[in-house]
Amino acid sequence: MTNSAAVKADEIELQLFLEAIYRRYHYDFRGYSRASIKRRLLLARERMGCPTFSALQERVLYDATVLPQLLDYLTVQVSDMFRDPGYFLALREQVIPHLRTYPSLKVWVAGCSSGEELYSLAILFREEGLESRTMFYATDINAGALAKAEAGIYDLQRLALFTRNHNLAGGKGSLSDYYTAAYGAARLDKTLRRRTVFSDHSLVSDAVFAEVHLVSCRNVLIYFDRPLQDRAVGLFKAALVRKGFLGVGARESLRFNAHAETFAQVLSGERIYQKRGDV
Repeated sequence: MTNSAAVKADEIELQLFLEAIYRRYHYDFRGYSRASIKRRLLLARERMGCPTFSALQERVLYDATVLPQLLDYLTVQVSDMFRDPGYFLALREQVIPHLRTYPSLKVWVAGCSSGEELYSLAILFREEGLESRTMFYATDINAGALAKAEAGIYDLQRLALFTRNHNLAGGKGSLSDYYTAAYGAARLDKTLRRRTVFSDHSLVSDAVFAEVHLVSCRNVLIYFDRPLQDRAVGLFKAALVRKGFLGVGARESLRFNAHAETFAQVLSGERIYQKRGDV
């Protein structure tokens, strides 16, 4: 078999694999960036000892216990508390003053992974006196990641970075006020999640579930192809109240999105957008 034929066969297998996952388990990765999804599946294939995508497909179709392992490869779970501190500082200084004008608030953390961004926002809202009137929705398609988020336990070695980020994000007081340390782990104060609903939700196939004032979906869109990015931002547009806010990752933009005209950028340096009032 020539190299080009092998490449073509590999691409066919990959397409069939994604279709099989969708039909068997209703997880739809067909609209994800092909280069990104292929890179992750190649790693999964190697670590699971499967020579081809077809072999991996056979395992996951006939052994449901393989699916959670596979989802850990297919969904991104790399984050830090107050990651990109400038984003959280901009929320504190530019967005919070607007949010103060509402008697009650709803915040959607889409693609919450293992919860670092959720807790960052919960701490920020507590420090700004808005926590008691805010409901947070933390969603992801990975049940394992949601469980980790709800537990709120992180390796103690990560806390130095979390603390530095919190300071740079304009943190008030010490981050140590929000966790207890024991046995090499930091357990975040459970009161930080008392106003949080953790739920499975797919930006690929699910609908809007609430009207919200802020959507924070960072470093998720970058893994979607253009049509799926359009769908996701369309969901955010439908969920947001008039003049609500949307925050995306540092390497993400709404510039070429189908819904770009719906939003105005709040700050050129940070990827925070506001839904236009005439929409």
